[in-house]
Amino acid sequence: MIRVRELRKEFKTYKKEPGIIGSLKSLVRRRYKIKVAVDDISFDVKKGEFLGFIGPNGAGKSTTIKMLTGILTPTSGEAKVLGFVPWKQREKYVKHIGVIFGQKSQLWWDLPPLDTFHLLKEIYEIDKKEFEERLERLVKLLKVKDVQKIPVRNLSLGERMKCEFITALLHDPKVLFLDEPTIGLDVVAKENIR
Repeated sequence: MIRVRELRKEFKTYKKEPGIIGSLKSLVRRRYKIKVAVDDISFDVKKGEFLGFIGPNGAGKSTTIKMLTGILTPTSGEAKVLGFVPWKQREKYVKHIGVIFGQKSQLWWDLPPLDTFHLLKEIYEIDKKEFEERLERLVKLLKVKDVQKIPVRNLSLGERMKCEFITALLHDPKVLFLDEPTIGLDVVAKENIR
């Protein structure tokens, strides 16, 4: 289902020399340093398995997820998810995955969540009956019936995150990538999601 071999991501950053002289030198000859965000990781995840990344800030957890979802291209290494190379076959691939980034939103800020759900129904070409049944089940599970028609900007962080889960699960993805998904969720909501 997920196969990763020696996956690596490096970022090239500009190295600024200190002082005025250093700034002038930098105009003529820029120096760069390489920041290794993900250092040759390898792992497999079989169908039905869960994998979690634990580590300090800057350890490469989010960068790894971004490579596995096709948002970033690795510097080197290989990865296949559901038989797809995520960064090469992104258009076909994204219909099979769900993603939640705790710091990013798929919800339209000025619209109620229900409008986003209907937009995603069209994007993912979900059958109307299937959409209605799945939406009803998710809304009930996450207890967000009363917030579906309120603009996202007026929702609490916990209410928004519950709606983010719906956006990620609405098309019944085969793989779900979660990056800090429980930000703002209460204990009961966290338990329901598990």
